[in-house]
Amino acid sequence: MKKPASFTEGPILSTLLRFALPILGAMILQAMYGAADLLVVGQFADPAAVSAVSTGSQLMHTLTTVLIGLAMGVTVLVGRSIGEGREEKAGEIIGSSLWLFGGLGAILTLLVALLAAPLSRLMNAPGEAFGQTVQYVAVCGGGILFITAYNVLGSVFRGVGDSKTPLLAVAIACVVNILGDLLFVAVFGMAAAGAALATVLAQGISVGLCLLILRKRGLPFPFSRRSLKPCRQHILQTVRVGAPIALQDLLVSLSFLVLLVIINSLGVTASAGMGVAEKLCAFIMLVPSAFSGALSAFVAQNMGAKQPKRARRALLCGILVSLSIGVVISYFSFFHGEMLASIFSRDPDVNLAAADYLKGYAIDVLLTSFLFCFIGYFNGCGNTTFVMLQGLIGAFGVRIPVSWLMSRTQPPSLFRISLATPASTFVQILLFAAFLWWTLRRERGEEVRQE
Repeated sequence: MKKPASFTEGPILSTLLRFALPILGAMILQAMYGAADLLVVGQFADPAAVSAVSTGSQLMHTLTTVLIGLAMGVTVLVGRSIGEGREEKAGEIIGSSLWLFGGLGAILTLLVALLAAPLSRLMNAPGEAFGQTVQYVAVCGGGILFITAYNVLGSVFRGVGDSKTPLLAVAIACVVNILGDLLFVAVFGMAAAGAALATVLAQGISVGLCLLILRKRGLPFPFSRRSLKPCRQHILQTVRVGAPIALQDLLVSLSFLVLLVIINSLGVTASAGMGVAEKLCAFIMLVPSAFSGALSAFVAQNMGAKQPKRARRALLCGILVSLSIGVVISYFSFFHGEMLASIFSRDPDVNLAAADYLKGYAIDVLLTSFLFCFIGYFNGCGNTTFVMLQGLIGAFGVRIPVSWLMSRTQPPSLFRISLATPASTFVQILLFAAFLWWTLRRERGEEVRQE
């Protein structure tokens, strides 16, 4: 068995980069799932199909972020157990999590498949795109079990310091998804439903590949049938750590769903334009997202090893690298949005709408260099309740009210509506900075008392 990767010694920046880069690669390929769907549909179908994929994929993204957030509890607890030198406990946590996520995935699969039409209606899908939206949601809903399994396995690999295996699995699955899109949409003319079918097929292959690799390599600590026995304590602990993260991600995604509902009311062109822009945003936000995931595991191990100063230095490294890359991405997003949108759509009106919306994200990508790294750091510290609270304030205290107010201006502007996102991010950064100052002050106070 391979020894678990250690983040508690050696240089910080190079170690963090080696761990974050495969996560970034996996996220790029995973983002290409949805991007390939929209790219192929945009080239071989009408704007109604583009709108359907946009609305349906946003709904599925909401469910996926909840599962990823809950699975982060596995990453944090496994990483902390390794940092404490309690590797047998790490195996028990993984075994219990399989029961937890297996049941959750089965329930969500059933619910989404049965409620595809009401959910599409709730999303205010434009009339011309309603039928295709229902088809997309129903087919993707049938594959939620695969989504759940992949994210749990990815959390396990990252928790033991292995970010390369998920990259390999998602790379192969991405190729399958692109080929499936071309077959079902371009050849068979299945439009949105074909894109959904290709996505589910790719996710299933990704899970199967992860299981094969896991069976061949094993885990870097004891794991047997005894570890598969569900432990109530480990399940509750996983939920206790992961639930606030999941709830925070859910609230953020819900605020974006409300934003989508507002923009859907402006018509198919605006809806399709936002859909194209959101697919581009999935790539724009990948660098800070990758460092957020890497920091969670890195910080968890160091906090378990009682090295908080090393954890904070890792936070600073993550912010600096994310920001330096974010400046370049921001420039292209603000000044060349129409060119970027043309990758996914041939409709000039849709591309103009997407470019208008992207300008707000050009500002936000600079701010998320700080926000996402703060989220990863505090998740790794186990302060997931505060992460949830700041997400709640940002989503419902800023993003939704600001987007609604901007939608009332005349004439409606997707750029003004999109400004709600950087406004929310700025407020959340202030909250994190204040909380970090408070934790540092408390830590210094404890050091003085011990002296």
